[in-house]
Amino acid sequence: MKKLEDKLKNPVWYSLNETHKKFLIEFDGVQFYHPEVNTFGAFYDVTKTSKAMNEYSKISEKFFLVSENKIPEIDNDFITLEKKIDGCQMVLENLIEVEITEEIILLTEEYIEEIYDLIWLVMPGFYRKRGFEMGDYFGIFKNNKLVAITGERMQTDDFIEISGVVTHPDYTGKGFAKQLITYTTKEILKEKKLPILHTNKGNKAIPLYEKLGFKVSRDMNWWLYCRK
Repeated sequence: MKKLEDKLKNPVWYSLNETHKKFLIEFDGVQFYHPEVNTFGAFYDVTKTSKAMNEYSKISEKFFLVSENKIPEIDNDFITLEKKIDGCQMVLENLIEVEITEEIILLTEEYIEEIYDLIWLVMPGFYRKRGFEMGDYFGIFKNNKLVAITGERMQTDDFIEISGVVTHPDYTGKGFAKQLITYTTKEILKEKKLPILHTNKGNKAIPLYEKLGFKVSRDMNWWLYCRK
């Protein structure tokens, strides 16, 4: 049985081996999420990534391979590297209590469209509507409008990743994200799992995460590839 630390070094891989096994698509030992849910992939053997990417690109034009420090091999005739995101992983060191003054709602399937629209408004890119199936989502409403959310993304038997931390531009600066992250963190701890998150290095939100009890634990790089 793998230890928690081993799983944290390759979170996509172990999410697809445990909690998210139903979303697994595998090509020659390289593991990917079903592209309707997520476009992340993971590997151990770099010599297998080239062929596997060629196959996965047939069903997803753009996708990520996620790795702490390994560099995937690529078939330049079929795939191009669009960009590399220098990221980091953060894990909860100690829970810092934050007063919850807003009503926070567990979001049901009826809010999938609103979740999708809000994430794409603030962070247009790669969120899929079926990403809702990866874990719980929580939200704050104002005037019957969803204005801030947090979600759960990758998860195993040992950890759950907090993701989709988004606030509508008209409602920033009110502490909604801080309250939502704290609320989600407590919900994860109730399941006796470790709350983690990922972000890019230099993100202005890192000091906020640190104030909420998270610490940077390691690099986690995101290689974004595109089918030619």
